[in-house]
Amino acid sequence: MSTANSKPKENKKKRRAKDGSMSLVEHIQELRRRLIISLLALAVGTIFGFWWYQNSLFGIPTLGEILRGPYCSLPPEARASFSPDGSCKLLATGPFEMFMLRLKVGALAGSVVASPIWLAQLWGFITPGLMKNERRWTFTFVTAAVFLFISGAILAYFVIAYGLAFLLTIGADTQTTALNGEQYFGFLLAFLVIFGVSFEVPLIIAMLNIVGLISYEQLKTKRRLIIMLLAVFAAFMTPGQDPVSMVILAIALVVLVEISIQFARFNDRRRSRQRPDWLDVDDDESSPIAASGGIDDADGIAPSTSISAPTPIRAPQEHTPPNMRGAEMRGNHAERGDSDFDDVL
Repeated sequence: MSTANSKPKENKKKRRAKDGSMSLVEHIQELRRRLIISLLALAVGTIFGFWWYQNSLFGIPTLGEILRGPYCSLPPEARASFSPDGSCKLLATGPFEMFMLRLKVGALAGSVVASPIWLAQLWGFITPGLMKNERRWTFTFVTAAVFLFISGAILAYFVIAYGLAFLLTIGADTQTTALNGEQYFGFLLAFLVIFGVSFEVPLIIAMLNIVGLISYEQLKTKRRLIIMLLAVFAAFMTPGQDPVSMVILAIALVVLVEISIQFARFNDRRRSRQRPDWLDVDDDESSPIAASGGIDDADGIAPSTSISAPTPIRAPQEHTPPNMRGAEMRGNHAERGDSDFDDVL
C-alpha cells in the first residue's frame, strides 16, 4: 500500500528541467506564485504607509508631515489657515476625503517600501528566459532606472517649494489660496513623477548607443537641437508651469544628457578598438593583404624548409614459384610491346 500511495505523489511533483525550461502550465503557476507574493508585499506596505501617514517612526517625521513640508514652508500670509492654533493644515471638503487621501498616499508609500520584494519577484520571473550577458545588462538597466527615478523625485521635492511660492504669491494682495488635500497631493505626485520619468531620458540614450542605434557622432552633431528639445520638454511637462521649475528641470536634463553623450563617446571608442579594420571595408572593395595576414606579411611566415620525398610502400608479394615468375614477366613485356632485346638493355 505504501508503494501504491507514493507513486501518485511522485507524479504530482514535477521537477524543472536541468536547462531551466518549463511548460506553459508551469510558467502560469510560476507567474501566479510570484504575483501572490508581490500582492502580499504591496498589501503589507500599504498598511505600513497608512499607519506611517499619521505616526512617527524612530524619530522620523510622519509621512503626512513630510509630504506637507513644501506647502508649510510657504509664508503664513500665502496660505489660508483654518485651525484654531494657526498650524499648517490642508483643507478637507468631504466626509471621506481624508480617509481616501490617507489610503492613496499610504498605498503609494507602500509600493515604494515593498519595491525590493516585487522587483525581486519580477526579476526572478524574467531571468530564466535570458542569457548570462542579457541578465547582466538587464540588471544594470533596472538598477540605473530606479536610481535615476528616485534622484529625480528627490530633486522635485526640494524644487516644488519654489514652484508653490511663485504660484501662490502672484495675487497675494487680493486673494489667499486654500488648497485641499486632493489638489495638493495630486500636484505634488505629478511633480515627482514628471521629474522621475524625465531623468530616464539619458539612460534611454545610453542604451540606444549600446545596441548600436545611435552613435556619438550623431549625438555630437545634434547637440544644440537636443538642448532646445529638452528646454521645450521642461516648459510643457512641468506641472506648475513656473519658470523656476522649468529652468531647474531643463538644466538637470541637459547635464544628464551630456553625461550620456560622453558615455556614447567612450563606448564608441572602445568598440572601434575591438573591431577589426576589415569589417569596415565595403562589400565591393578588397581588404589590404597585409592587414589580413597575407603574402606581404613576411613577419608571420616561417622560413621554408626542404621536404624529403616519401618512401614508396611496396605491396606485399605472394609466394610464386620460380618457373611461374619468368612466364609472368614475359607476359607483361608482351603486353607492353617490349622485346627481349629491350630487357637486355
